[in-house]
Amino acid sequence: MKASTKKTTRLFFIYLISILIAIATLFPIYWLFVVSARTKVEIFAGPKLFQTSFYAVNYIRPFLHDVFGKYLLNSLIIASGNTLLVVTFAVLSTYAFSRFRVPGSSNIFFWTITNRMAPPAVFIVPYFLIFTRLGLRDTQIGIILLYCIFNLPFAIWLLKGMMDAIPREMDEAAYIDGCTFWGVLTKVILPLARPGIMTTAILTWIFAWNEYLFASILTSVNARTITTGLASFVTVIGTNWGEMAAVSMVCLIPAVIFIGIAQRHIVAGLTFGAVKD
Repeated sequence: MKASTKKTTRLFFIYLISILIAIATLFPIYWLFVVSARTKVEIFAGPKLFQTSFYAVNYIRPFLHDVFGKYLLNSLIIASGNTLLVVTFAVLSTYAFSRFRVPGSSNIFFWTITNRMAPPAVFIVPYFLIFTRLGLRDTQIGIILLYCIFNLPFAIWLLKGMMDAIPREMDEAAYIDGCTFWGVLTKVILPLARPGIMTTAILTWIFAWNEYLFASILTSVNARTITTGLASFVTVIGTNWGEMAAVSMVCLIPAVIFIGIAQRHIVAGLTFGAVKD
């Protein structure tokens, strides 16, 4: 009976802590939605936990202007282009690191992740000057390349362990069957590493979609993203909290959809290669 009571108590505290973490995580999103559904009068009337009406104008009005539609399209293009490049180069790099042993390969692998150790603000001035000189400032290509520079080390670090977990015997068997290098990579390695690749792609896409610091400094009109567009709701007259909250909710939707659809693959990808035989 005591063992059963101890187990029940332990489960109670586990569930209690899980519920508290869930509330702390989800409440800001819930409150953001509540604010987005209110009129200006309701927002400043005082805090109410529940919202009984829905003010759809906050969601419609920002996108009636061409500028926010353009910001949304820029974000989609930049995040998708960055993800495609990062995943492609990360797969090739990690396969090379995992399969080919060359002098200094461990140092090269360490060097690729060093730029993630410094605060991003350190790189603002150098990249601003470089991109201005190359004519890449305020361009989609420029932002995509910049995001690749910062996301590629993370992708390589994430995929390296997954590539190491795939037995070399799989490669050798494929070569014996007549596969070329690209045949082994596309027909053997990619299917086996699919959970890890999907996880890397989703996280890379979300990082690019949510990025604000570099986008706010290196873009102005042509390549401005939806996250930087939120700052336009803050003016000298005041802040349009309702529309800002509504556009913020729109920014959340793609990430929530991706994570919801690929949740199983994300868990599998993050744990792939964690246990060795």
